[in-house]
This record gives sequence, C-alpha cells and structure tokens, in this order.
Amino acid sequence: MKTICPKECKERIAKGENLEIIDIRELYEYDQCNIGSRHIPMSEVIEKHEEIDSKNQIVLLCRSGRRAEAVANLLECETSFHDVWIVEGGIIAWKEKVDPSLNIE
Repeated sequence: MKTICPKECKERIAKGENLEIIDIRELYEYDQCNIGSRHIPMSEVIEKHEEIDSKNQIVLLCRSGRRAEAVANLLECETSFHDVWIVEGGIIAWKEKVDPSLNIE
C-alpha cells in the first residue's frame, strides 16, 4: 500500500493521469461533501472490485485515512490489485490542504 498527499493527488488528477479515486465513506458522508470521485462504500469494495479498472492506479479516500488503509490491505490480499494508494489524512486533509470550502461535519 502506498500513500499520496492530497495536493499531489489533486495535481495528478489535473494532469489527467489514470487515477481511479474511490471514496469509501458511507453514503451520508459522501452526500454531505465529496470531491467528485467515484463512491463505493467500504462494505462493498471487495464485492464490487471487478467494476474497478485495474489498469488505473486505485486511490482510496475516506474521512481520515484509517478505513482506506484497511480496504487497501483487503484489495491487495483478496484481488489482483497491486497499485493501491490511500490519500493521507483522507477528506479531512483534503479540506485542509486543497479545498477549504468542503463542509465536513
């Protein structure tokens, strides 16, 4: 599992790199605020892993990073994904370092 800081992730998105950003928070969290990424709740990631394009770098986003670490470990152990990243500090760090307008409650 690798980590990426929010600023670098945003820059790589802007450059059009092949990243698949997956927000694994619960639906109510995602509905409250998100960065426009794909939403697959943590409890469904393994079940839906075949819907994820393994040619892309998979970047997991959660509230603070802890849930993303657990899902990254599962993906690497249970599937063929080996290029899995987590956003350091999750959406909280994204708000602090990239987009202070996000409403995280």
